[in-house]
Amino acid sequence: MEVLIGLLIIAVGSFCQSSSYVPIKKVREWSWESFWLTQGVFAWLVFPVLGALLAVPAGHSLGELITADNAFKIWMTILFGVLWGVGGLTFGLSMRYLGVALGQSISLGTCAGLGTIMGPVMLHLFYPEAGHLEKLTAAVLIGVAVTLLGIAIIGVAGGMKAASLSEEEKQKAVKDFNFPKGLAIALLAGFMSACFNMGLEFGGSLHFAETGDMFKSLPGTMFVTLGGFCTNAVYCLWQNAKNKSWSDYGKRSLWVNNILFCALAGGLWYSQFFGLSLGKGFLTESPALTTFAFCILMALNVTFSNVWGILLKEWKGCSKKTIAVLVAGILVLIASTFIPELLK
Repeated sequence: MEVLIGLLIIAVGSFCQSSSYVPIKKVREWSWESFWLTQGVFAWLVFPVLGALLAVPAGHSLGELITADNAFKIWMTILFGVLWGVGGLTFGLSMRYLGVALGQSISLGTCAGLGTIMGPVMLHLFYPEAGHLEKLTAAVLIGVAVTLLGIAIIGVAGGMKAASLSEEEKQKAVKDFNFPKGLAIALLAGFMSACFNMGLEFGGSLHFAETGDMFKSLPGTMFVTLGGFCTNAVYCLWQNAKNKSWSDYGKRSLWVNNILFCALAGGLWYSQFFGLSLGKGFLTESPALTTFAFCILMALNVTFSNVWGILLKEWKGCSKKTIAVLVAGILVLIASTFIPELLK
């Protein structure tokens, strides 16, 4: 029962994340870099700090985790956050050229597989005596393989979509649709985004002994998103200067509307990792599922993003065969979330 509760919590967080791009459509008269930076303040700073505070027992402060003994892990966690930030930037471009459904599918699929496997591998390189590779059991690797299979099937559906639609239909569904360019960017985004879980692995021990299982990964999450914020802030501020869009922030009549929807988007985005932490607290009896949890989150993100893609009519005009392949890929992804538990 606890396993089902944990998976449900992760699923709720995933659904919220996949919905985070909806409020952004309500942001008015701001350039991309202005609203991206503003929602990032909430997604990568405000909400992660509030989440991390839940992991601080009474009588302690969050600053107590910043010690000389933890310095290496903190800096490595932030570093992987910086690299993840690059993935976040290219992630947005992948959706520009492929749409929400296909862009998230390919990016998050690559992220899911590499993030799950490379986290323990990177820790093994630095701490070979700790046995981190033991986390990569046959059940976990099979689960990753099934997840990637689901992503591949969705990728096939995307290829079928690109081949079957006219240029006019492609532009109507996704204005700048370009499958070859989008695929290359999505793969790069997925590779760099996998650094998020590597950061979580390094930051996994950054918590107090008294911290409950549900909140243990929240301080590490905060350090990862801090690194990601740095990358995104530098890029967005550079774009503000390049495009002379500083005036966006001076449009006071838009502040309430735009900041409100940016905050909502940031909160929805962060909820995926808040839900991941809470959900993993219910999976402690299953080490395989705990290791596989990040992959489950990404698989569910892909599933819900495609649901949104259908609702936003990004697959409108495609043949029934193409839709059938898409649905098959989604079903494989849903099945992959249960693989480690079934094979343990």
